[in-house]
Amino acid sequence: MTTRTEYPRPQLVRENWKNLNGKWRFAFDDQDIGIKEQWFEKEEKYPYMIEVPFVYQSKLSGIGLREPHDIVWYQKEFEIAWTQHEAVILHMGAVDYEADIYINGNHVCSHIGGHTSFEVDITDFLRQEGRQVISVRAKDPCTDESIPRGKQFWEEKSRGIWYTNTTGIWQTVWLEVVEQQHIKALYITPQFDAGKVQVDLEIANAGTESVLWYYIFYHGEKVASGSVDVTEQKRTLEKISFTADLFQEHIFRTNYHGESWAWTPETPNLFDMELSLTAGSEILDKVYSYFGMRKVEAKNGMVYLNNMPYYQKLVLDQGYWPEGLLTAPSDDDYRKDIQMAKDMGFNGCRKHQKTEDPRFLHWADKMGFLVWGECANAAVFNRESVERLITEWKDILKRDYNHPCIITWVPVNESWGVPNIAFDRQQQHFSQALYHLLHTLDTTRLVISNDGWAATDTDIVAVHNYAHGQAQETEQYQYFKETLSTKEYLLKRHSSPWPNFAEGFCYQGQPILLTEFGGIGYNVVEQSGWGYTLVESEEAFLCEYKRVLEAVLASKALWGFCYTQLTDVEQEVNGLLTYDRRPKCDLGKICEINSEYHICMVE
Repeated sequence: MTTRTEYPRPQLVRENWKNLNGKWRFAFDDQDIGIKEQWFEKEEKYPYMIEVPFVYQSKLSGIGLREPHDIVWYQKEFEIAWTQHEAVILHMGAVDYEADIYINGNHVCSHIGGHTSFEVDITDFLRQEGRQVISVRAKDPCTDESIPRGKQFWEEKSRGIWYTNTTGIWQTVWLEVVEQQHIKALYITPQFDAGKVQVDLEIANAGTESVLWYYIFYHGEKVASGSVDVTEQKRTLEKISFTADLFQEHIFRTNYHGESWAWTPETPNLFDMELSLTAGSEILDKVYSYFGMRKVEAKNGMVYLNNMPYYQKLVLDQGYWPEGLLTAPSDDDYRKDIQMAKDMGFNGCRKHQKTEDPRFLHWADKMGFLVWGECANAAVFNRESVERLITEWKDILKRDYNHPCIITWVPVNESWGVPNIAFDRQQQHFSQALYHLLHTLDTTRLVISNDGWAATDTDIVAVHNYAHGQAQETEQYQYFKETLSTKEYLLKRHSSPWPNFAEGFCYQGQPILLTEFGGIGYNVVEQSGWGYTLVESEEAFLCEYKRVLEAVLASKALWGFCYTQLTDVEQEVNGLLTYDRRPKCDLGKICEINSEYHICMVE
């Protein structure tokens, strides 16, 4: 039974689609002979069956082998109906790391990047009727350190902070049948202060006379509508866009239906949008989307959300599951993770070294949960790692731009992939290039240049500090508490091998957040495990959490925190939840501790 059946692209929804998840034929290609022997045409070359979208290393794949295999093959038969005026688009949610796609023995595309979606028009390669065959070759060289792989380990067994490798398809594979002229992409930009929204669109094959109609709804009531002459606008501007005034002359510009219309974690208000592309009386395409009106900025040493200071209480979330690894067993698992985090008093998460499935972002949008978007980093700095990370980030922004929950981008963590950034000008240039690239493509979010230390250009000073010691280590704890107490102490950077800023860069009044700390290990299962510190009972676990959080919440310099971490992951036992999402203590008590903060201005 296919477990991932939900529509995989929540920001651009069509009613007509076909899910290709489920049973596929599968093979290892350790000798790299599949292309030469044309495995894309031979069913007998596939000795295994695998459950897509779960990687072969996971239990839910039906294979569950952990040893590294650099090259794997998939194959599946499907049927699809379309007319001569239509196109069949194949969508690949994510394939780690390089993918080659074959349809009926024909190579149709290649893609590099293990964490982002891609698509290809396969119409010209389909048989007119009957059975179609898709074959996928995935290559993920375990020893290539220039690949952005984040926490994935290059050895067979996990160890330390490194987890099981994932190879191949790990997000949904699906098909859409669309008219040749159709809506290919849209980028929604809220203009919060003006009460307007700007929408930019990509229209495939926009040659036929056509009109785009838009309708925007709030709580089921239409608040804006209009049309755009696609052919004329494309002829004059080379793009399709419109700006809608959501409130026009309404008296409820700042208050709608008795409540705020802005998107926040406390009030996750969303506007629904319907887009129809027409030619005369014919509807060529119809898609559904949504957006949230929110504004993020850093000023006065604080982070502002919708023009108000907003203290962030985040939890580090690595997005692993014991049976699915990087792939959640079901769509509801994303919702449950967010709900448990909110039940503990967190208002967001930092998705650590992983670009998460859009379905997680969809639930965060709907439930009100801030997300710091992060990308897996490479282990080394060279030409290949630079090009790969830039490509990955451009693809991330294309896919995830519209999600209101994402308020910060984190391109680099703890100098991973830029080990000499503290003093190497070349690596600093790369960090600055990423910072400015992300701001060039996205004006609606903050960007952190290097989360942890040795920052270059950055909107937030992101500090990591696990030096709070055990309960009996009073002197070390007092040192930890003093370090966090004021900006003066924090900016001295007592407890790190690197300073807060790389050579040539300095503090310029940015908000300071403690973005990794805690890591209290409490092992409630009978297996070995590690945490940054260890306790042996629920009572001790809560006492330690309270002790550490008191120092953080008492700080007059910090404007938010990110606690390590939401769940245990494989051998790590420093989660607030076990790996299989069982609470280690009363979640309400964690919430009580997290709620002991009262807003005050940063010194």
